[in-house]
Amino acid sequence: MSFWKRLFSNSDAFSTDHNKNLEGELLTYYTASRGSGQSPGRPVNERRIVLSTDPDIDLYDLEELCDRVGWARRPLRKVRKAIRYSFLVVSMWEVRGKRRRLIGFARATSDRAFNATIWDVAIDPDFQNQGLGKALMKYAIEKLRAEDISNITLFADPQVVNFYRRLGFMVDPEGIKGMFWYPD
Repeated sequence: MSFWKRLFSNSDAFSTDHNKNLEGELLTYYTASRGSGQSPGRPVNERRIVLSTDPDIDLYDLEELCDRVGWARRPLRKVRKAIRYSFLVVSMWEVRGKRRRLIGFARATSDRAFNATIWDVAIDPDFQNQGLGKALMKYAIEKLRAEDISNITLFADPQVVNFYRRLGFMVDPEGIKGMFWYPD
């Protein structure tokens, strides 16, 4: 239980301003600061970072994001199928005026009762180290916890293990060892 208390008790500079400018459930998590000397109101080049749970994502936008983070290409038909059968899909968008760009993504599969596994967490390298990966993960965990999912797992590449540790994830909790089967 201390994991959840630590994760949700930290105060961040993120707000929960509900917005329906894009499809799906959206939360504006970050608004770029206004430059000095600008008139009151919204600046022309204001940047907003928006989260969405709409699973209808342009696969070419997702493929571009995966390219930017250095992932190997996967067949689009399989990516489409993985998204379709996911329990939760979270996308993160940079919005400037009417222009939007996919800058983050994560999805989760679940038994819809006890367990969920988070997959395919990606943040555009240009947007890393700004707290956006943490916001994406916290949002995904909040959504899973709202569905009464109590066991959340993920697989992490060695270079991002410490990122997940800072969010409260543990390597091999209680000595549990994952096992894998792969076709020959």
